[in-house]
Amino acid sequence: MNSSANHGPGEPSPNSEQDTETQTETRAARSCKVILYNDEEHTYDYVVEMLSQACGLTREKAFRCAVEVDLTGRTIVFYGSRAACTGVVSKVRAYGPDHRLPQSMSSMNAEVQGC
Repeated sequence: MNSSANHGPGEPSPNSEQDTETQTETRAARSCKVILYNDEEHTYDYVVEMLSQACGLTREKAFRCAVEVDLTGRTIVFYGSRAACTGVVSKVRAYGPDHRLPQSMSSMNAEVQGC
């Protein structure tokens, strides 16, 4: 149902104060982001698996992030609160080396930004 039927154009909706509070809370809860950085020690398969587990991304979204990090050197893989982002970074850093590449000695690098 369209709420504009209850008030005229340009008039705030009866719930506009509540909507604004919800938007502000949502923005505050998602004010941080996790940046994943590229390196030459991990395969696309590794990145897709790791992002699926660490960030809860679908394989399709994780693959898009893998392409972006490969092409640009970095990609945003997660938005959330500082605590949630810190947890994701911990999972990324703890994921370990890529068993497909003998030269892979550690996890990928990620950091929290924007808080």
